[in-house]
Amino acid sequence: MGPARPALLSTTKLGLWWLFLIPAGEGAKRPAPRTPGDPLSPPPTASVQQASPTQAEDRLFQHLFRGYNRWARPVPNTSDVVIVHFGLSIAQLIDVDEKNQMMTTKVWLKQEWNDYKLRWNPADFGNITSLRVPSEMIWIPDIVLYNNADGEFVVTHMTKAHLFSSGTVHWVPPAIYKSSCSIDVTFFPFDQQNCKMKFGSWSYDKAKIDLVQMEQTVDLKDYWESGEWAIVNATGTYNTKKYDCCAEIYPDVTYYFVIRRLPLFYTINLIIPCLLISCLTVLVFYLPSDCGEKITLCISVLLSLTVFLLLITEIIPSTSLVIPLISEYLLFTMIFVTLSIVITVFVLNVHHRSASTHNMPHWVRVVFLGCVSRWLLISRPLPPLELRDPPDQKLCPSYRWLETNVDAEEKEEEEEGRWACVGHLSPFTGVPYSHGGRHPGASGPKAEAQLPEGGLLLSPRIQKALEGVRYIADHLRAEDADSSVKEDWRYVAMVIDRIFLWLFILVCFLGTIGLFLPPFLAGMI
Repeated sequence: MGPARPALLSTTKLGLWWLFLIPAGEGAKRPAPRTPGDPLSPPPTASVQQASPTQAEDRLFQHLFRGYNRWARPVPNTSDVVIVHFGLSIAQLIDVDEKNQMMTTKVWLKQEWNDYKLRWNPADFGNITSLRVPSEMIWIPDIVLYNNADGEFVVTHMTKAHLFSSGTVHWVPPAIYKSSCSIDVTFFPFDQQNCKMKFGSWSYDKAKIDLVQMEQTVDLKDYWESGEWAIVNATGTYNTKKYDCCAEIYPDVTYYFVIRRLPLFYTINLIIPCLLISCLTVLVFYLPSDCGEKITLCISVLLSLTVFLLLITEIIPSTSLVIPLISEYLLFTMIFVTLSIVITVFVLNVHHRSASTHNMPHWVRVVFLGCVSRWLLISRPLPPLELRDPPDQKLCPSYRWLETNVDAEEKEEEEEGRWACVGHLSPFTGVPYSHGGRHPGASGPKAEAQLPEGGLLLSPRIQKALEGVRYIADHLRAEDADSSVKEDWRYVAMVIDRIFLWLFILVCFLGTIGLFLPPFLAGMI
């Protein structure tokens, strides 16, 4: 009797409930329901006809993620392969670190795959065809950047994924990557680099996850132009590789970025000052040797080139594989500046030579004073004395004075009996030679000497004066000879300076051509 009593009470309550639901006067028969199109039927309420969008989305979330395992691959069979469509869109080329050989980029990783566990019928859920869900709630492929250089191999900012009713999952997370890049600085600053970004699954081989490229090139629609680098080309390739660690084959998509440096900054701040300093090296040989600043200018140019070489060392990577072209140019210029210092010291030594220290060899006189000076179009001005008559055709002024004033002197010297005979003129100084003799009218022992024909009688006082003149003339002649030798050595030094002036102009020109020609032929300028 005990168990039957609750059942009886439940039956009684159910009967009373149906009595309340049956309209009065209808009897036991329930009227037929009205069709929604019947004009006599009342309009249904929204809560009865369909659920609100929020409720439909809640029910869809509960429907999709009830019992969902985000760690399992979205395939019905374990032998099936998840096809992941992969693409790359670059937003900004942030930096290219030549010293550490890294390229910093801001990219968007476009990924799309199909998850059969995330399908639904839009008609059952308020016609919802797509849904945004946190990416932490669903299965996502573990695609990483293989050649990462800062330790962050995966996407750090987990954005929401876009789900579609067909099971398609579209996920575009942003990321900032620092990828390792082999920098070739041969033509710096007119260089062009080829950097790559290799993406692939780290855990799944090709039998589990396979990649398919969305596009053959990198999407540049949202690219922000860089002030230092220009992207020439950016293409992607699909590759498969078997690594030494595993027997499976792993797929990857590698994107190659061909970037070219914009050289305006380095041209203005590095190349043009370097060329101007090289021109100063040329001017060292145009500076006169009498100026004491030739060595100072050479050393200043050498120090300036050393500073520029230190600046380049801070910019370019520390590698022994290749030497930048501009470093070769600076090193070449530094060698020539060092040689210019050595040559300048030698030229100054030649410039200050004299007859008392060095004798000029005959070949030096022939080569530098003759042949080379004519080849360099250097004309040596002639001294004014060489433009006059030869010395043997001159009449000494002293001789004229003697002819006109000898009569007055004769009268005084006749009384004392002191005479001297002056014969022919000296062919070098124009001073007459004196010969011992006697005046024709003199008497005594001095009359034994005969006066030469054409001779001239001089008194002892005039003879002493002539000896002094002869000494002064010899001294001046020696000074003239020494000055002539000094001028010859100075002229040789000037010819040597002019030789190296043209040589350094040629070297500077060829060095400039050598700096710009290789990158020009390579199509980088």
